[in-house]
Amino acid sequence: MAMTISGLARAGGVGVETVRFYQRRGLLGTPDRPASGGMAGGVRRYEEEEVRRLKFIRSAQGAGFTLEQIGELLRLDAGQDRMRARELAAQRLEALDLRIAELQSARDSLRRLASACHASEEGPCPIISAFEG
Repeated sequence: MAMTISGLARAGGVGVETVRFYQRRGLLGTPDRPASGGMAGGVRRYEEEEVRRLKFIRSAQGAGFTLEQIGELLRLDAGQDRMRARELAAQRLEALDLRIAELQSARDSLRRLASACHASEEGPCPIISAFEG
């Protein structure tokens, strides 16, 4: 089922400009315009494969992969290089673990500040003081 760029965007849950951005980055293909007798030329049509790629890109972004890494994963998919895909996944897991540790530390600090703020109505608020200093 061929679709226009707006249909592709809708199927992938993104805007048309996002599709164009991914095309400029080389993550999505840009089909040729079919020849047309009119002055505007034919309308580009996208196939289901581009919907699959678009959904893959969005899912990989949700997992925190960069666009460069996503491009590499897309190339690996065609070449079946599982070792490199595993390396990229391991790198991403390491970065996620680090970010989770940072967020847990921030949560614990904020929890302590909120508790200190609640414990006393005297003096400056510990939450505000912590962010000012």
